[in-house]
Amino acid sequence: MQNVDDIKQSYPLFRQDEYTDVLARKKADYEAGHADAKVQETFLWTTTEEYKNLNFEREALTVNPAKACQPLGAVLCALGFEKTLPYVHGSQGCVAYFRTYFNRHFKEPVACVSDSMTEDAAVFGGQKNMIDGLENAKALYKPEMIAVSTTCMAEVIGDDLNAFIGNAKKAGAVAEDYPTPFAHTPSFVGSHVTGWDNMFEGIGRYFTLNSMEGKVVGSNGKINLVPGFETYLGNYRVVRRMMEEMGVAYSLLSDPSEVLDTPADGEYRMYEGGTTLDEIKDAPNAINTILLQPLHLEKSKKLAELTWKHEVPKLDIPMGLEYTDAFLMEVSRLTGKAIPDSLAKERGRLVDMMTDSHTWLHGKKFALYGDPDFTLGLTKFLLELGAEPTHVLSQSGGKRWEKKMKKMLAECAPVNNETQIFSRHDLWHFRSLMFTEKPDFMIGNSYGKFIQRDTLHKGKEFEVPLIRIGFPIFDRHHLHRSTTLGYEGAMQMLTTLVNAVLERLDDETRVMAQTDYNYDLVR
Repeated sequence: MQNVDDIKQSYPLFRQDEYTDVLARKKADYEAGHADAKVQETFLWTTTEEYKNLNFEREALTVNPAKACQPLGAVLCALGFEKTLPYVHGSQGCVAYFRTYFNRHFKEPVACVSDSMTEDAAVFGGQKNMIDGLENAKALYKPEMIAVSTTCMAEVIGDDLNAFIGNAKKAGAVAEDYPTPFAHTPSFVGSHVTGWDNMFEGIGRYFTLNSMEGKVVGSNGKINLVPGFETYLGNYRVVRRMMEEMGVAYSLLSDPSEVLDTPADGEYRMYEGGTTLDEIKDAPNAINTILLQPLHLEKSKKLAELTWKHEVPKLDIPMGLEYTDAFLMEVSRLTGKAIPDSLAKERGRLVDMMTDSHTWLHGKKFALYGDPDFTLGLTKFLLELGAEPTHVLSQSGGKRWEKKMKKMLAECAPVNNETQIFSRHDLWHFRSLMFTEKPDFMIGNSYGKFIQRDTLHKGKEFEVPLIRIGFPIFDRHHLHRSTTLGYEGAMQMLTTLVNAVLERLDDETRVMAQTDYNYDLVR
């Protein structure tokens, strides 16, 4: 029983006798479950090559997707603009999902509203919801911009955001000149990275498409940096730091790092920081636009090239050594600014760290999953470290990602390269691979912990430990403040990777007088 002086959490509370007895009786009397032996037999079958082959024949079913839906990305993009309220044309439950998803990752309150479409809107359309919703959102929360996206329901019934927002303005819900960019973000296609791209294009089009007269490429002396779907707040800061150390004038187009990391000083800030509306209006006047995650920013690239008339450089995510080198050299070429000694020294420290840790990472096998640009950059970095990426899965990846991955692998590991890549596959596929083609570690978001638990259940020798790098990270604190980009991000990831290897080595060699012959103090 619970005691007011000794309140226990579910663990170890449910391991006490009275709870184990209740749970056992519940299972026996009401669940009509299978015998433990049958459950174990089925579990073991799911770890076999036979089951893996059946698993990979799936076509019409996704199990544990390694992605989220489009509106989630649209919300994050909108949060990166100053005093902007994300507004989702859809049901209240959808927005509750988006907010709690970000709440659990960032450990911060997230501002986002919906117009609460219900059954009647599903039949008659959601225009009335839009009119009332825009008026109420502006009156209650006083944003300077409302960025509208959609959910499944609105897309299935064919609601037209352009028409609905226009009619809402005619009805006086908000002023005609009030900023209301929008993006159609159907949840049943694409993913969160697609939604970010769609919303950025929507915001860019709203402020520049019909305002290009008088715009001159290069006239403001800046470069535009478009981050894409980025949830490591340290990455926004490290990009800013690198540009400032180079003396480069820049616009970081969508930066939610302040609103998602406000201090606890007694003052609640619904809006904090972010890209100003003047910056996005001025974006066509920049020298050029650099996409930090180009594999998922196809519409953003077209906007920059076709509307802003920028020749977007062909770069990759600035992750690891070579890709960061290429990014900084391109910035230097575009702006005429030299790469400063501070960044050169930082690069040298990264190379020194890579040399120090090479003996522990060389030949270690890593399987990883996540978004297209993230998996490309991390695979490249693992190869730079001398590690062996065995399986790389991106459910948001497509043919462009596959082609890019194959080209990179051929260039970096042309001899005996056995890296397998999987686009449009899910974490249940990944689980089969962890049993049948066991690596040393897997790298990905928090959902991988269930795969680690499953591999451990089969036996300690089958366990594949999870290294948490990616999105979302729900079950650890403060990792979202870390950095994965630039030399600084490479140093942080290297530290995480090599210490996971060393921790695993300690775990395997700590049995006294049996395995501790390799339980060394100095690694």
